[in-house]
Amino acid sequence: MTLEKTAKIYVAGHRGLVGSAIWNNLQARGFTNLVGRTHGELDLMDGVAVKEFFDAEQPEAVVLAAAHVGGIMANSIYRADFIYRNLQIQQNVIGESYRHDVKKLLFLGSTCIYPREAPQPMREDALLTSPLEYTNEPYALAKIAGLKMCESFSLQYGCNYIAVMPTNLYGPRDNFHLERSHVLPAMIRKTHLAKCLTEGNWAAVRRDLAARPVEGVDETANEADILRVLEKYGIRAGSVTLWGTGSPLREFLWSEDMADASVHVLLNVDFKDTYEAGTTEVRNCHINIGTGKELTIRCLAEKIRTAVGFTGDILWDSSKPDGTPRKLTDPTKLHNLGWHHKVEIDEGINRLYQWYLTADAGR
Repeated sequence: MTLEKTAKIYVAGHRGLVGSAIWNNLQARGFTNLVGRTHGELDLMDGVAVKEFFDAEQPEAVVLAAAHVGGIMANSIYRADFIYRNLQIQQNVIGESYRHDVKKLLFLGSTCIYPREAPQPMREDALLTSPLEYTNEPYALAKIAGLKMCESFSLQYGCNYIAVMPTNLYGPRDNFHLERSHVLPAMIRKTHLAKCLTEGNWAAVRRDLAARPVEGVDETANEADILRVLEKYGIRAGSVTLWGTGSPLREFLWSEDMADASVHVLLNVDFKDTYEAGTTEVRNCHINIGTGKELTIRCLAEKIRTAVGFTGDILWDSSKPDGTPRKLTDPTKLHNLGWHHKVEIDEGINRLYQWYLTADAGR
């Protein structure tokens, strides 16, 4: 189906890393009738509020980019939150999309849906073939439920709901919270703060904490309290300690590339294009979004060290979990649908670090 430039498109999660990039991409393509609500304006876990929103707005298309997300530490600690909150959000938004005759829906998932020991690179048909990675199993199960909802509504009711599974994302508006962020932005922040401490640049440390306090410690704290809380996260003058061994392989995709791929799918791909015609058991209709390229976490740390200009040591705490040993997507399906990535990892790291350094980054 074709979406006109005046079509009302609701972007759920339009302020986040994923949603904001998709919003900007749609605007750049000339779409003029975008709808977004902050969490304060619309709690997507509140089914009544979501119904009232759809009653009032009647969107023609929906991009479901809202999610409760985090890194290994957060996924390990807050397991109930990750499955419950994501299931609630998906249930409400996808359900109301069906009840309000939304013509096109794009659901954003994650490649953590694939088994821990999935054959590499991971094709869409690796889904549900063996156990998931334990540390993020609740989140992965929620995302699997979401993609299966899209698949099932499309098969049973003829809906045009498509699920895309981006690989590890990074980019503008990323989350740099030391406890809840993903690996790449967390490593950038840790390395930056270690550099500032090494150079004795307390003004830069305090600017950082003014934008993003750590456990309530902000720019007004004394030096001893700041050093104490940063040490807890492996940040000190002369060195930075990172989780795990550094050996896992990871793939990273610039968020604006992900947005371009997602909008390409929204505008040019229909549900019927996501599986082979004549298939008797239709499944695995989701689409991987990735680069098909990978590097070790240790190599990533070195690239970040170079971008930040940190001259100290990078240490590894092998008592902490590594997560999945390897997680590389096979983006062949996406390539066949007409899209390839543009931003390579070195350029992306430099661009994200420069964004991070801007005055209002992270606010």
